[in-house]
Amino acid sequence: MGGVCSRKRSQLVEDDDDSLQTPTRFSKTSSLKWLLLTLPRSSSDISRKGPGKGPGRCPTLMELCVAKVCKDISKYSTFAMLPSDLSQQVFDEMVDSNCLTEESLETFRDCALHDICLGEYPGVKDAWMEVVASQRQSLLSVDISCSEVTDSGLNFLSDCSNMQSLSCNYCEHVSEHGLGVLSGFSNLTSLSFKRSDGVTAKGMSVFANLVNLVNLDLERCLKIHGGLVHMKGLRKLESLNMRYCNYITDSDIKYLSDLTNLKELQLSSCRITDLGISYLTGLSKLTHLNLESCPVTAACLEAISGLASLMLLNLNRCGIYDEGCESFEDLKKLKVLNLGFNHITDACLVHLKGLINLESLNLDSCKIGDEGLLHLKGLVLLTSLELSDTAIGSNGLRHLSDLRNLYSINLSFTLVTDTGMKKISTLNSLKSVNLDNRLITDVGLAALIGLTGLTHLDLFGARVTDHGTSFLRYFKNLESLEVCGGSITDAGVKNIKDLKALTLLNLSQNGKLTDKTLELISGLTALICLNVSNSRVSNTGLRHLKALQNLRSLTLDSCRVTANEMKKLRVTALPNLISVRPE
Repeated sequence: MGGVCSRKRSQLVEDDDDSLQTPTRFSKTSSLKWLLLTLPRSSSDISRKGPGKGPGRCPTLMELCVAKVCKDISKYSTFAMLPSDLSQQVFDEMVDSNCLTEESLETFRDCALHDICLGEYPGVKDAWMEVVASQRQSLLSVDISCSEVTDSGLNFLSDCSNMQSLSCNYCEHVSEHGLGVLSGFSNLTSLSFKRSDGVTAKGMSVFANLVNLVNLDLERCLKIHGGLVHMKGLRKLESLNMRYCNYITDSDIKYLSDLTNLKELQLSSCRITDLGISYLTGLSKLTHLNLESCPVTAACLEAISGLASLMLLNLNRCGIYDEGCESFEDLKKLKVLNLGFNHITDACLVHLKGLINLESLNLDSCKIGDEGLLHLKGLVLLTSLELSDTAIGSNGLRHLSDLRNLYSINLSFTLVTDTGMKKISTLNSLKSVNLDNRLITDVGLAALIGLTGLTHLDLFGARVTDHGTSFLRYFKNLESLEVCGGSITDAGVKNIKDLKALTLLNLSQNGKLTDKTLELISGLTALICLNVSNSRVSNTGLRHLKALQNLRSLTLDSCRVTANEMKKLRVTALPNLISVRPE
């Protein structure tokens, strides 16, 4: 939640797409799996737990013992005599509680640990890798992402030939020479080297030995053009991520044509044209294909239409026009289709009406209008529909009345008015409504009161007044509410104070809000994120926030508060605060 609720809609979002990722961490024994499932995040959590189940449950004897061992770690010289499962639990707790140091790491030498997850852990360097490698044949999974490890440190792993998973994301000090150690890891099934200049076309020659590789992540590796030739024998590969590998071209893609077990392929922002897509026609098992921002045209859809197993297709920002869109009709298994920021019109939507398995459709900033929605009325499994920045108006919403499974709809920057709100009020399954639209007034909000299952409501820039907020009382299940840029006062906040399920509340740019607002929302103890920027809130009002013990993000830009007072609040009353603005 930014201080001014900015909507930079033209920016290309480069966040990791979790829907296309495959987790690489796993447990190897049933006892270890049980221990990991019952382990709290840190020993500090144990002390806060009481009898019962859930968040207040009584800790197990094992958890208490592990917490005690971690606290007294300096008293022990080695855990090598412990069963490896127990050593693993102590190690994981030390990492999770951020207590592991180079000195205490020595205690775990020769402990036959299975998993060493040190991704993003501070201070990891070559000296640590000697202890990591001492696990030898027992070591199955290593994550040293964002570390200071160099080629020398990576080479310590040469005796750990049973490794199945290795993550070295953002390891800036590993070069192509360090990759040589991979040649001995024939059991490796998962390998991740995001944003690494060390992965070069020449260095990728060792990939030819990784014949059991199932998951490979080379996102933002800019020097791999010409290196994919070494991957043509990786016949077990199921997931390949080359997002933002900007120099990958059609000539590289031809080496993927024989990887017939591929299920997930991410190629966003690569220099791939329609020719490159033609090399994928034999990948009959492909279920996920991401071509966002690739310079392809609708002509590539003919090749894609032969991928009968495809369930997710991302063609966002590809410059596609209507011509060739008839090929969509063959993709009967599609569940997710992203066509945002293309030049398609209502004529394209005609070819989508047969995709009856679609659950998510993104038409953001496309040139579609009311009549185009007529072709979507049969897509009864749709749960999410993105219509932002289109020419959709209130009349078009009538075609959505039968989409009973729809729970998320974005109508921001459209022509929808208060009248249109009445037409979507019959969609009782809606849980998320985005109305970043300055045409919505109190009347439009009143039309939504039938949507009692709403969990997310975004009214950015809507003309909602104190009277309009009275309709918010119907949405008892709201977890996220944004009413920024409106004209509400403290009186309007009285209608929000009883929405106890709220975890995110954005009231920024309502310039008449005062310290009374903070007093009114002090009972919303589930709040995690709060934004009251550009208001009259002052230092005096901060005391009302002390009850919000779950608060992690607090934004008060352009308010009458000082950084010193906010820091004092954080130190004395709100220890869980991670993000505070201003600082």
